[in-house]
Amino acid sequence: MSKAKESAAQASPFFSEGCVARGVGSVMPYLFLDDLTTADVAFEATGAELEEVFLAAAQATLNTMVDQLDSIVPVSSKQVELRNPALDLLLFDYLQELIYFKDAEGLLLLPKELQIQEEEGGFSLSGIVEGEEIDSSRHELRVDVKAVTLHQFELEQTPSGWRAVVILDV
Repeated sequence: MSKAKESAAQASPFFSEGCVARGVGSVMPYLFLDDLTTADVAFEATGAELEEVFLAAAQATLNTMVDQLDSIVPVSSKQVELRNPALDLLLFDYLQELIYFKDAEGLLLLPKELQIQEEEGGFSLSGIVEGEEIDSSRHELRVDVKAVTLHQFELEQTPSGWRAVVILDV
């Protein structure tokens, strides 16, 4: 197990076992995957609807960085508008946007609203993310996520909804 995974596993026992996160009015499931990568953090996110899998993936990305998502207080909000010809790359862009806000502005942001539409030439995402500046006295930080990787990145429709597999470079 990598040092990043070891420290994250010590910080929270569900890191390698999986968890269910709450947000945007419903339960958003995701499971951290130990056997997919040795140096990074991997997770699988699911949702009955496309927006739900995007929300679950966003929460898993933030939960990789912060132990308790409910420690993030929604005092600041940002509008997110993205477009991409490929649906899976739209998810990639969305997660990268959350990492960008953390790196460039020191903000931990969780999704509040999210709408995905198919349009001519691809897909669009419009949403609002809310949160606050990183406060080490209140946010128990786990590992620093540097980027989403394209290695084994998946977004697929399943008989029960949607499934994404994401590996984060830490």
